[in-house]
Amino acid sequence: QVQLVESGGGLVQAGGSLRLSCVVSGRTFSTYFLGWFRQAPGKEREFVAGISGSGTSTYYADSVKGRFTISRDNAKNTVYLQMNSLKPEDTAVYYCAAAIKITIRTIRNPSTYDYWGQGTQVTVSS
Repeated sequence: QVQLVESGGGLVQAGGSLRLSCVVSGRTFSTYFLGWFRQAPGKEREFVAGISGSGTSTYYADSVKGRFTISRDNAKNTVYLQMNSLKPEDTAVYYCAAAIKITIRTIRNPSTYDYWGQGTQVTVSS
């Protein structure tokens, strides 16, 4: 059974930074495409960032491009989301997710992902 455990969320002022981490259990970590999603109250879950198994390809939502950076450490079975210049509209529960098979067309679709973490709350105050 694959398990994903996020950490690093919290309360931060606008303009501040946070670094989220997600540890993935299992021996095939490097084969998973990994993504970060977020869900604000009353809104649908939305794609934030994604990274290929090797870490050489990354993808971002337009709303976070230039502010957030996704990375992974395959030796530690961990994916990170560095969030800088945070805005109040970034407030949401952030989830990491792992996909066994994916295409460029489906990266942003939550139903593509096979495993999900429990989420970590990020709150940005104005």
